[in-house]
Amino acid sequence: MKITEIEIYAIHLPLYEPFVISYATYDYMPSIIVKVTTDTGHVGYGESVADDHVTGESWTGTFAVLKDTLAPKLIGENPKNMERIHELMDSEIYGVPTAKAAIDIACYDVVGKALGVPVYDLLGGRYHAEFPITHVLSIASPEAMAKEAEERVAAGYRSLKMKVGTQVAEDVKRIEAVRARVGEDIAIRVDVNQGWKNSANTLQGLRKLEHCSLDWLEQPVMADDIDGMVEVKSKSSIPMMIDEGLRGVRDMREIIAKRAADKVNIKLMKCGGIYPAMKLAHMAEMAGIECQVGSMVESSIGSAAGFHVSFSKKVITSVELTGPLKFSKDVGNLHYDVPFIRLTDKPGLGIEIDEQVLHELTVFSEKVTG
Repeated sequence: MKITEIEIYAIHLPLYEPFVISYATYDYMPSIIVKVTTDTGHVGYGESVADDHVTGESWTGTFAVLKDTLAPKLIGENPKNMERIHELMDSEIYGVPTAKAAIDIACYDVVGKALGVPVYDLLGGRYHAEFPITHVLSIASPEAMAKEAEERVAAGYRSLKMKVGTQVAEDVKRIEAVRARVGEDIAIRVDVNQGWKNSANTLQGLRKLEHCSLDWLEQPVMADDIDGMVEVKSKSSIPMMIDEGLRGVRDMREIIAKRAADKVNIKLMKCGGIYPAMKLAHMAEMAGIECQVGSMVESSIGSAAGFHVSFSKKVITSVELTGPLKFSKDVGNLHYDVPFIRLTDKPGLGIEIDEQVLHELTVFSEKVTG
């Protein structure tokens, strides 16, 4: 089996409501869909959702890298040879994990389809039967966030992820308001997205949040400040998660060596796809660090890929892959049994792609045939 054609689609995924985090507001999600076709007639799909603030990649830049650098290099390659696929991509260009993730995911999808097995069977088989879905609250006023939290709990959600990262004092009010509204039995995770900048600000906030019974606090300091995470973790009873500070193997080695986190957030867009994500999960497992698989707010394609990784590993104990629930139109049909996600045993990623919707959402596209 050889790759004969790679099609690249730059699309806009429409959101029901704007998605607001500490450093950006999104009215739609810019995404890139990759379609890999082989000489056996099998087709696989992958996805890149770039974030300039996390990996330094942009939507248009990622499209260009795929079109001009990665796709031409992989025509004629066997998508089963994942180690070789990644070596070829890494030798052609340094970094750009989001671009590489789209190729990686598409290769897993096409190989699963060719073999007639779901992707998780290619990763060691299925461990988890289901995962609870966590609803993500965008940054808003304390009252607005509390009201939305109350509504989601009434709909059956048992865990909430709060986006904060403005002024520490205002964020504390948001968190207290949500906890007061939903009671003590609902899990609350707080994601600062680097917004509190440093350990001093973070510790100031944590002293006021000890009574809020948080599951964990995610990435309060700047991504490269691993030592700041070490200080916060050593002085807080609230568990600490690293997200933007974990991109690849080098970061994971430092996190493990310095015991900088209680939990890490693995994202396929940060590390380069399914294959590198499994490596990070194995490293964390050996170090006794729990993992979560998170999202850059991807469509059914990227989200399904993240779920296949999650369902295959015992060390992955939570997931936050809710992109498809936020889109008014999606290119795929990943199904959620809200408030749970349960994967099927269909081959590949296990989803069907609506080509008509894909073309409708496409802003520009390109085909690479060698």
